[in-house]
Amino acid sequence: MAKAKKTTAKKNSLKGATTKKNAVKKKTTVKKAATKSMKKKAVKKATVAVKKATSAKKTKATKIKKLTVTKSGKKPSMKVKTRKKAAEVQDTESSAAARAKALESIKGYSKKDLEHFKQIILDKQNEIIEQLQNLKDQMMDPTTGEYINENSPYSLHMAEQGTDAMEREKTFLYAQRENKFLGYLEDALKRIDAGTYGICIDCIEKPQHLCPTCPLVPKARLEAVPHSQLCLPIKQKQEKK
Repeated sequence: MAKAKKTTAKKNSLKGATTKKNAVKKKTTVKKAATKSMKKKAVKKATVAVKKATSAKKTKATKIKKLTVTKSGKKPSMKVKTRKKAAEVQDTESSAAARAKALESIKGYSKKDLEHFKQIILDKQNEIIEQLQNLKDQMMDPTTGEYINENSPYSLHMAEQGTDAMEREKTFLYAQRENKFLGYLEDALKRIDAGTYGICIDCIEKPQHLCPTCPLVPKARLEAVPHSQLCLPIKQKQEKK
């Protein structure tokens, strides 16, 4: 009996030792797992920090590239744009000054010729004003004193209303064209007063000698088209383009 008790006691002591060993093993495995997770977290933080640092470096590098590009002149900055605008303004001013000098050197038509052209322009103006007055009378209703429209009682049929609308549109377009022509004639009178009437604007600086009176527009053309600023050959060249 004593031997049996001793063997059971030994077995119990061995079991206790194994349980203690198992507990120690569990503790060590838990510690190892914890350290592994801590290491993983630290590695993740480190990689995130490295990525942020590299992205910051890239943004700085792109900013430096942009600055160097603007300095090198590949992409124009605001200063370059303002310089270009100033250069363009200077070019236009210089070309205008050269044009003015060329105009001073050109001998235009005499006073007698200018008076002759002025009379032609004034006659044309009076003729156009009379035509515009006639057109206005056609478009006005004599009873009401207002412009005739589609609701007027003169055109009762649908077809008549259509033809009336077409006629009104034609007269309106014709009046518009005549008013535009009046503006051209007024500009021609201003050029007569300034002494630049009859000079071909395309031959002021570089006469092309396409007509015998270059740089002046021939008299026959000015009598036919008094508001013209181009001789016939140059006008034909421009129309072909």
